[in-house]
Amino acid sequence: MGRLVERSAEGLIKACGFASALIVLLIVFFLFKEGISFLNSSPVEDHYALFVHSGNPVTQLDEGQIKDLFDKKITNWNQLTNYEYPVVLLTAGDLERLFTPEQLGKNLEYLNACVAHYIDTVPGTLAYFSERQLGLSPAIRIVPVPNISLWKFLSGRQWFPTAQPAAIMGTLPLILGTLLVSLLAILIALPLGLAAAIYLAEIADPRMRNILKPVIELLSGIPSVVYGFFGLVVIVPFIQNLFGLPVGETALAGSFLLAIMALPTIITVSEDAIRTCPIAVKEASLALGASHWQTIFRVILPYASSGITAAAILGIGRAVGETMAVLMVTGNAALMPTSLTQPVRTIPATIAAELGEASFGGLHFKALFALGCLLFLITLVTNLLVERTTSKSRKS
Repeated sequence: MGRLVERSAEGLIKACGFASALIVLLIVFFLFKEGISFLNSSPVEDHYALFVHSGNPVTQLDEGQIKDLFDKKITNWNQLTNYEYPVVLLTAGDLERLFTPEQLGKNLEYLNACVAHYIDTVPGTLAYFSERQLGLSPAIRIVPVPNISLWKFLSGRQWFPTAQPAAIMGTLPLILGTLLVSLLAILIALPLGLAAAIYLAEIADPRMRNILKPVIELLSGIPSVVYGFFGLVVIVPFIQNLFGLPVGETALAGSFLLAIMALPTIITVSEDAIRTCPIAVKEASLALGASHWQTIFRVILPYASSGITAAAILGIGRAVGETMAVLMVTGNAALMPTSLTQPVRTIPATIAAELGEASFGGLHFKALFALGCLLFLITLVTNLLVERTTSKSRKS
């Protein structure tokens, strides 16, 4: 009977482990399946196209040029080609102003003829219509728009996923913002957390340790939105007044807040790792004439390096993946970061802020999944680098 119970428990444990691993793999597969399908898509909405006069020599328009045209930063075609005509925009919203209902027809059956005549009359026209509504005629042609490539997605400097008529999906500001805020947070939190762990494990008396340890562990359970409110009330005004900035929501504010959020995890895991060092090892070091501090730095910390590495990885994971608190204190501006005192936007904050307004299965929706893939890869590479660096230091 006892043997049967033991085998049943063993089988249950194996099944739970297999199910957990399978669920994780399925989540990663789904994430990359949706994210990869975004690449090589057209930035223009499905079944829509840009139409110009057949005599216009422009060969193609990228997303940035299209945005500048519709924002009226480019007002003449000679800024792009040798076509000396002013740019005139034509969309579905202009139809009622330019044509009568009789000219368009009851069911827009004469739309193609009206738009073709208008483009033929105004050669500088750039029209944006559905390909189903507007067919080609000798007077007009479709302007090709390059698809979104992986390089363009990673190196683009502008993020306007809802821009019309062509979305702009450049993630470089988001990647740099994420790395800047997260790495600075770890550079602040790791030394402070390790110092606090050493104090708790080796220096503090038992009474002080019994008071501080539960308080620190309690801090790790505080919701991130509460940290966000603390950042808005305390950190943001402090940075704004300290540097004389118009706004205090900056990368520096996000780094300080993330460092505070990562400290409980780093302190708790590092302190547990340090306390696993056997008493005999410490006593042997002291018996050989080493001081307490020499024992800590030359014996205890190398012995606990694997646990400290785990603390660093968990802290980095908390910093890179944090969403709400960062969204509240960094300004949420998708700009190329040039200093710590300017607003930035991180990848998790972008996903949280935009996923609710993205249409399911659309280009914007898939782009956010691609951002999730990027975040996964950034976290994975960072953790591997930390592990590799620590392994080398242990061998040396």
